[in-house]
Amino acid sequence: MTRDTAFTVVAVPGGRRAALFAAACRGRGLPEPHVVDWRDVLRGSRIHVEPGTFLRVDSPGEDPETAALLRGPGDPARATGYARWYAAFTAGLRRIAAAAGEARTLSDPGEIAVMFDKRRCHARLAAAGVPVPPALPPVHSYDELRARMAETGRYRVFVKSAHGSSASGVVALQAAPGRVKAVTSAARDAHGALVNSLRVRSYENEREVASLVDALAPDGLHVEAWLPKASIGGRVFDLRVVVVAGRPTHAVVRTSRHPMTNLHLGGARGDLRAVRERLGEPGWRRAMEVCERAAACFPGSLMVGVDLLIGAGRWRPAVAEVNAFGDLLPGLTGLPGGPAEGLDTYAAQVAAALTGRVPACAT
Repeated sequence: MTRDTAFTVVAVPGGRRAALFAAACRGRGLPEPHVVDWRDVLRGSRIHVEPGTFLRVDSPGEDPETAALLRGPGDPARATGYARWYAAFTAGLRRIAAAAGEARTLSDPGEIAVMFDKRRCHARLAAAGVPVPPALPPVHSYDELRARMAETGRYRVFVKSAHGSSASGVVALQAAPGRVKAVTSAARDAHGALVNSLRVRSYENEREVASLVDALAPDGLHVEAWLPKASIGGRVFDLRVVVVAGRPTHAVVRTSRHPMTNLHLGGARGDLRAVRERLGEPGWRRAMEVCERAAACFPGSLMVGVDLLIGAGRWRPAVAEVNAFGDLLPGLTGLPGGPAEGLDTYAAQVAAALTGRVPACAT
């Protein structure tokens, strides 16, 4: 193995992400990445990182055994248990950082931890002047949530599980005198446990809505103003923008008929060209600049995925979230004229690492 041109990847062996990244390495004539199993990391086993290699930390998802190590035994579809998940995950990140040695880290473990805490991530972006939806003061129950909404004059909010992902624990809540409506993918199973489903549903009974929020609250909540999304073709949309080495390289439009645009919840890929035309070149450049500013808040991370809202009306951009593992977009090639034109998200990262565009604070 030529260490100067090889990768060590912390991943779930056999998962899609590991396979796609390995294919990107082979495409550059590189050896197969040395894989550190997330399960070994989470068990506290001794792990070995190849000295001098590029160290990439990938998602611990896609594997029931890994999920159980993170959240404990139970239904992998449950919408709760994320506080325990985060504690185990960040402990694993610390073990990875300690084992990194002479490897050149492409994803700073401390920054990954911030990105997986929506409250800290939002605060970091806001402090840097990145446009974000206004956050409400911390809440720990449905009653506190309604009180904070009344105090701030916000009657449409997104309630998010602080450490959730893939829209788990996300509730789009509207409240008015005598009426309430919550839109979410969470539902009660036959045993009364809160689980994620692939169907987005609405709740308009306040006792049900209160029960839903109170079930999510022990894991920590992040609440922010609901900024109405722009629409195109009769569907609301947002953008997932992948930023590699500080430059937006890939973008996908996610459209939906309900507030959540996640593709696994019935969202569909939209027409990027149509969105760019509606924004115009000045508007598109402004949107991409916002993504660059968001990525700059995480200088130790070669890649981040930015979830970019385009507001209805004046089509102003705002950052909803920054994702440490936001590059799973199979088949999507880079933006025309950009540094990753013709490359998928993984090949773009391999190319950036090999050409010296590594994070500023890499170890």
